[in-house]
Amino acid sequence: MKLGAWVIAPMIILVLSLTIELTKAEVITLTPETFSDKVKEKDTAWFVKFCVPWCKHCKKLGNLWEDLGKAMEGDDEIEIGEVDCGTSRAVCTKVDIHSYPTFKLFYNGEEVTKYQGKRDVESLKAFVVEETEKAAEKAQLEDKEL
Repeated sequence: MKLGAWVIAPMIILVLSLTIELTKAEVITLTPETFSDKVKEKDTAWFVKFCVPWCKHCKKLGNLWEDLGKAMEGDDEIEIGEVDCGTSRAVCTKVDIHSYPTFKLFYNGEEVTKYQGKRDVESLKAFVVEETEKAAEKAQLEDKEL
């Protein structure tokens, strides 16, 4: 009986840790090694939050970005990302981040726009869907011209 507990307990811990990782997967952490390749993905929008852990305004967001990630789950054309400007300063410098939090939308590797609206899931989602549609239409027109 004791042997069974030693086998089952680690399996339960493994399943729980995988569940936690899957839950967090809606928001993808971008680093200097991954940022450029990810935001350049063809026909994909990246809505990225740039923050630092010590920023009171970033802390005030709470789970907003994770909630947005969950709300956008299943939309293959839109990815939700985040960059920690404390550890990924090169990325934040490259995309001209000067205040926190900053929210930017990228499409096919190009910065589309900066978000400056309400900080709730509904407003963020409406913004990213609308701006992604505009960016996709623009990209299609440019492709046709070539």
